[in-house]
Amino acid sequence: MRVIAGTARGHKLSAVPGNRTRPTADRVKEAVFNKIGPFFDGGVGLDLFAGTGGLGIEALSRGLDKVVFIDRDRAAWATIRKNLAATNLSEKAEVYCTDALKALRLFKRRHCQFDLIFLDPPYNKNALRPVLEQVARCSVLRPNGVIVVEHTEDETIPNQVADLDRNFTRRYGNVHISLFQHCDKAAL
Repeated sequence: MRVIAGTARGHKLSAVPGNRTRPTADRVKEAVFNKIGPFFDGGVGLDLFAGTGGLGIEALSRGLDKVVFIDRDRAAWATIRKNLAATNLSEKAEVYCTDALKALRLFKRRHCQFDLIFLDPPYNKNALRPVLEQVARCSVLRPNGVIVVEHTEDETIPNQVADLDRNFTRRYGNVHISLFQHCDKAAL
């Protein structure tokens, strides 16, 4: 596991101890960033169910101004902080040890919005739909923003959740990546 491109290119990332998390494979991460735009001119990201922080760290390395990392597991929280320090990206990040749904409600109260949201919840735990619904209800995705969802084929994901449309899905081995945007926005 490593940072693929950008300012932290080549830095190895630590894994969360134990088997509670499943880091996104480098080839999947590379495909995601090739699709959503390999590099960014600023912006703010949200990495929910962050695990190692690999997706958010990759986005920071590729030009996002800031990423907020959320994971309720203390070992994941510590690993994210360690990986941010190793890549010299700590100053561009906020890391919270809390539940994703609680975090989204807090962001709504604070009127926070994000250009890029990563959703990579534990597979087959039926967490995706409620989190997508909460993202829509809380209006935390900016008008031109993108949600990147990592899931398995077994997980039922609707093509539309409130005002969010799924406009892309691709399979990478056992992993599927789907992208959501506001309904009135053009497909990527």
